[in-house]
Formats: sequence, structure tokens, C-alpha cells
Amino acid sequence: MALAGTAAAFSLIATGCSSGDGDGGGDGASAEPIASDAFDEAMTTPTKLTFWTWVPDIENEIALFEEEYPAIDVTVENVGQGLEHYQKLRSALESGEGAPDVAQIEYMYIPTFNLTGSLLDLSEYGARDLGGDYVDWVWNQVANDAGVWAIPQDTGPMGNLYRDDILQEAGLDGAPETYDEYAEAAKQVKEKTGSYISNLAANEPVQLIALLWQAGLDPFGYDGAETVSINVNSPEVKEVVQYWQDLVQADLVSTDAGWTDNWFQNIANGHYAGWLVPAWGPIFLQGTAEGTAGKWRAAPLPQWDAANPVSGNWGGSSNAVLSTTENPIAAYELARWINHEPEPTTMFATEQFLYPALKSLLEDPEYADQPVEFFGGQEVNAEFADISATVDPTFEWLPFNEFVLSAYNETVGVAWEKKGDAVAALDDWQQEIVDYATEQGFTIE
Repeated sequence: MALAGTAAAFSLIATGCSSGDGDGGGDGASAEPIASDAFDEAMTTPTKLTFWTWVPDIENEIALFEEEYPAIDVTVENVGQGLEHYQKLRSALESGEGAPDVAQIEYMYIPTFNLTGSLLDLSEYGARDLGGDYVDWVWNQVANDAGVWAIPQDTGPMGNLYRDDILQEAGLDGAPETYDEYAEAAKQVKEKTGSYISNLAANEPVQLIALLWQAGLDPFGYDGAETVSINVNSPEVKEVVQYWQDLVQADLVSTDAGWTDNWFQNIANGHYAGWLVPAWGPIFLQGTAEGTAGKWRAAPLPQWDAANPVSGNWGGSSNAVLSTTENPIAAYELARWINHEPEPTTMFATEQFLYPALKSLLEDPEYADQPVEFFGGQEVNAEFADISATVDPTFEWLPFNEFVLSAYNETVGVAWEKKGDAVAALDDWQQEIVDYATEQGFTIE
């Protein structure tokens, strides 16, 4: 599935840096463009770069980069995934030894590393000129008025994957379109098939946060300096959580811990009739529940307002250049090239199955319009491309996200696990975050 069409070769020198043009990155401060001789020298001088990433087989994309720039030698290191990756990255930065030139960072952790000045502002290397090439809400995750902090790699717009056979057995024709319909469908599915319409994993805070994102809520806010806003127990958040609590306590939605043997089995055996999950979910299902091929379908999330479809995001990551790099031009070009040029970005999408952030790839029929047998021949990529266009672009993260997620698991997550009062637990979650932010010297708005 080669990317159709061609893309103009990147010219770091000719375009320089813009002062922002409404592409979602804010106005920003203009910077002097990198001179052509400086770029040429950087990319033709023998240079070693280190890249920390957990993407499997990314050496294939790196090989393309090294073919384009033979003087640049990139060492790929997988130091772990999730918290292990970030802990090692933070340790290397604090010690001043061993930090990579480029690191993979999920969108929700960019403010955390930006707080300590660990990320290089990519504006002066021409990054602002790329903003219009990426989905707007994705660009807003990596750029703000102060700078551009990473290049988007993949995304996780939220949709609804459901077992069409189970819903049909329950007398339903397709996925519910609204949350009122979803609650009614949950009753029918449980009564007539014994399955849960979905699982809200007790140990997966980002799933619920993505649903708050979809609802247009702002549980977090950060001004990029010392001021944060924390509203995880606002009346609006409690209304959304109350909806799910009603379904959980009625035993219509399960709260099994995700990524466990029991959870994997329940996906494969029809215990769950659906999964509210990002765009990486379809390929995951094909490996986890291959015996159910042809029975699944993809749809948008249920909507609070059917006339104004909205989604949220769960997951996705970027490549950031660390401020400690001794080779900023080459490091930036590595991050840009593998996530912007047609060949590597198509490879990411079709071989590693990362859901694209580039508009050109999302709109390309060679990618979007491929029927997927596992989903009954449905063009799932196109479905999620439409969903991606509805993600709310204003969502922000706090600069201490590891604590936020940990505190969730100790409060709201425990309530979900016990099928207790998750709404009341939001107050505990709020207080823990506020206390932590205060201890760290933040001003709470």
C-alpha cells in the first residue's frame, strides 16, 4: 500500500521558520532560518546520533534516513516502554550523562519534559512550517506559542469497535449513536446475550480521560510556566463519570483490569461485545482475537450531542529532540524526516501499523480505502480518519502526568474495581493532585 502521489522534498533552508500561521501552534516568536551552509555541513559531517524509541522494527525507517544522509549514523535503543522509558530518560538528563539526541515521547508527557527545559524548541529549524501538514489537534499537542517541542508520529483518535454478531443477537442494528442509546443497548446486550457492551478498565486512567476529552471538558490546564488548573471533580466531569457508574453498578459495563490474561480472554470469547478504543485498536484485535475475524465493525464513539460529533484521543506519540544534544540540526532532521517524508511515514502506517498524524496519508485512498477482512470488509482506516477530524483540539495535560495517573489508580481506579462510588472518588483524586501541585510550587488557578 504505497503512498499515492509525491511530496516536495523538505527544504529547511529555503523555508526557515515562520511566526505561525494559524496551523494550531500559536503565533510563536519568529526565528532566523538556519543557513543552507550550516544545514549542508551538519548533514554531510560524520555524526553519531542516539535515538530512544520503543517502536518495533524502526530500524527500517532509520535505514532509509541513513541512505538519504550517509554521513549520519543513528543508534536505536529501546530502554523500555511507558514509565520505564521516562524514568531512564529523566535520570540521564539529571545526571548529564547518557541522554539520547532524540527520544520518543507520548503527547501527554511533553509538558512534563518541557517543564525542566529538556526539549529543544524546533521552531528555529523550520518546524513551524510543518504545522499545516498534520491534523490540527495533533499539532496542538506538540506546539504552543512558546515553541514547537516535537514532531508527531502517531495518534489514537477514539472510536467504538463492536461485535456485530452479538449486537444483532441482541436485536440491535449497528452501533448506538448516542449515549442514551448506548445505555439502552447495554441492557439489551446483557439481557439477551450475557455479554457486556464494553469494559471500562479500572487500571486504565487514560481511557476515562479520553472520554472526558470527548465530552469537551478541561480537567487539566497548564500555562507552560508555573500555573495549572485542576478540575477533575467539576460538575461536568462528575456527570460523565455518573453515567458510567450507573452502567457499572447495574452490571451492564464491566471494569476488569486491562492487559491481563483474563481481559485478553474476554476480548476473544465475546464476554465484551465492544471496546471503546483508539485507532490502534483494530490491528491489536486482529492479533488478539483472530478467531473472531469478520465479526467486528468500527464506528464513532456514542455522542452526547448527535448533531455535533466529537471524539477524544487515547495514546499516540512524538519524536522530540533533547536540549542536551550536541547535534541539533541532524537530530531535528532525523525527527522530521522519518515522520514527514512519504516513504517512512507510509512504512510506519502499513508495516508497524501506527495510526498516522499526517493529513496527506490519512486522505490517501491507497491507505484509507483499504477493506479489512477482519472487520467484514469495512474500510476501517477511513472510518478513523473521519473520527480523527472530530477530536477536540483544545485539550491540555499537566506537567506532572505520571503523578496524575498514579493518583487516579489509587482513587477512582479503586472505586471502579470495587464497583463503588467513582463520583465521590473524583474528589479524592482532585485533592491528591492539588496537594501535589502545591508541594511542587505550582500556582493553582
